[in-house]
Amino acid sequence: MATNATWTVVFEDQTVIKQTGDAAKTGYIINDDVFWNQSKFSNIWAIQYGTSNTSDEVEYRDGTPHSAYDSSVLGDINDFITRWDSAHLAKLQSDWDNDNLVNDDGTPAETEAEKISRLGARPTSYSS
Repeated sequence: MATNATWTVVFEDQTVIKQTGDAAKTGYIINDDVFWNQSKFSNIWAIQYGTSNTSDEVEYRDGTPHSAYDSSVLGDINDFITRWDSAHLAKLQSDWDNDNLVNDDGTPAETEAEKISRLGARPTSYSS
């Protein structure tokens, strides 16, 4: 497989991994069997997208030689990226929701306004 990709997609694990920038090396399992079970993906083991060696971006399950990512066959790479972005937004929101200051007795130690002042507003969108 090619190295230094900006995105890695592992079909066996249904995982998309962002390799560069904010949240680099973060992967999410994308639970969407309808998406993953499309016939166009049936022979693909993995994708390393955005490499310097584009002829080595797609790795197949059988003996087919590695090839460049062909969006006319596999669809726009953003189909994977938007799913990763959605999963990452859900993680950011969960982290924000669960970052609460509490007193020893378990009661809230801050108001919503104080939490926003401490953490910033709750994330409402994310785009890679």
